[in-house]
Amino acid sequence: MNTHDRIRVAHRMTRRNHEFGHPQGDAKSWRTLLVCLLATACAVSCVMFVPAAQAAGTTRAVPAATIAPVVAKAPPATPAPRYALVTQDAVPLRSGAKSGGTPLALLTQGELLELRGERLDYLQVYDLARERGGYVRANAVRALTLAPEEAPELLSLVRFLRDRSGSESLGLGLAAAYLKAAPAGSIDAEVFDAMGTMAERLAWRANVSATNAANAPVRPGEPSIAAQLEVAADLGVHFASLERDGHVWLCYDGDAFRHALALSPSPEQAARAALALTRHDCIADMTPPLQRWQVDQARAELLARVPTAGLPPYLRNRIRMRQAGVWAALAFEDSRRLAVEAGAPTNGLPAVGANDVLSAGNQALEALAGVDKNEVADDDQSTWTDAAMRVGASRWAAEPVFAPAATGLHVATQAGQPGETCVLLLDARHGADHPLARRCTFGTVWTASARANANSTALTLAVQPLATWRELWMFRATPAGWTLQVLPPSTEASGVGYVEFAGWVPGTGQVLAAREVRVSARNNKPARTYELLDGQTLATQKTADAPSSLKAFNRFQDPAWKRVTVSLR
Repeated sequence: MNTHDRIRVAHRMTRRNHEFGHPQGDAKSWRTLLVCLLATACAVSCVMFVPAAQAAGTTRAVPAATIAPVVAKAPPATPAPRYALVTQDAVPLRSGAKSGGTPLALLTQGELLELRGERLDYLQVYDLARERGGYVRANAVRALTLAPEEAPELLSLVRFLRDRSGSESLGLGLAAAYLKAAPAGSIDAEVFDAMGTMAERLAWRANVSATNAANAPVRPGEPSIAAQLEVAADLGVHFASLERDGHVWLCYDGDAFRHALALSPSPEQAARAALALTRHDCIADMTPPLQRWQVDQARAELLARVPTAGLPPYLRNRIRMRQAGVWAALAFEDSRRLAVEAGAPTNGLPAVGANDVLSAGNQALEALAGVDKNEVADDDQSTWTDAAMRVGASRWAAEPVFAPAATGLHVATQAGQPGETCVLLLDARHGADHPLARRCTFGTVWTASARANANSTALTLAVQPLATWRELWMFRATPAGWTLQVLPPSTEASGVGYVEFAGWVPGTGQVLAAREVRVSARNNKPARTYELLDGQTLATQKTADAPSSLKAFNRFQDPAWKRVTVSLR
């Protein structure tokens, strides 16, 4: 065996031992078998136990590359307060975060400040109205962000303060903050109704404080009304200053109520707005006649738009009482325009005729008759009497005017100077060329009210110089000729009242009269009396609170007076 053959045999022996009998070769075979078994088990488990995300999406396979990872979002951070609303009166604005010393200013509830920082228990603020910075105590203000999320809470506070007397400026400040914070689409008539209510009450408190009324005195420690008025002015709430009986009378201009009417208000909100915008005492006495006529026309139209069917009875009564006063004023103003213009309108205004006067007078009576007396609130008793006196002053506007008889004692009218009406006293022998008596006036002469006595020696006549004031004229024959006496409702200029003829007492010359007027001796409360007058001087001889208390009234009252008077309501 050569060397080459010997090497080949050795190679074969080594290979045989490695494949079949070598211990190292057996271990590798078992390891390979175990790896195969583990791989098989993993494959089976993947098939049997499907992942939850894959099981939920079995209907549509989504490639792994297209699935975006879910990132948890952090909650939005609460915005830091930027403003501070003063919640107390006489809050000192100090130069440092410490008490003591003279304050820079005294802040009033409702003022809005810019918040600049915080130190100790003080807040650093900047007063935009005074253009001055300083420090205020943190417990005297309310921090605000004026974010939309804060609007519901602000509206709740406005609702709470709406009817709280003494906190009007704070309520107005919260309402202004709500208007800044609330989204435009969420603002309705409620907040403007609340603003108008608080502003009107603030003006009423100022008027009561000025007149020092006995029924509502200013209590010690009550918030300063002047300071609250200043805060309201800074917030854009304006008041008109009118002259009433020698002092200033404040009236809210009603801007918030006008906004409320433009935002689809509820019937009650519309009624409150209409009542606030049609107040009798908030019209200046010096308003020119034509402008006053336009104002009253606008007031009547506004009141007519209020849906009274959905109102509580007491609120419906208030609307009708206000309508009665407005239409009574329009009846007088129409009569004055008719006398001055004689059917020719001026300044582009519509013409006025006798039918307009008659219609206005009847509407005033209908509105007054529509008041349910059983549903008149205690606070409205004075308003009810005031409405009746206004209608009573213009009562004869609802009566048609007929041509006087050619015989007997009667009156006629003719134009005098511009705006003047002259009364002519006539009879069968004295015509307009030679009247028995002649008297001119700038008031309205209600010729339908003329009443002569049985002997034709006296005649009474109703003359209305003002919309709320009616006098009684009496022509009387004397040996020296015919004289005229004028009986006003009162010797004081109270503004509202009337006195009217109620009958003749035969054989004595005495006259029955009914009078209703506000009396200053009774704290300007209305007084209604039935009187027996001296026919010569018109002095009161007897008086009573009811016609049944006077014997002469029971026997001699004029049936026409009983039919037309409102004093027997």
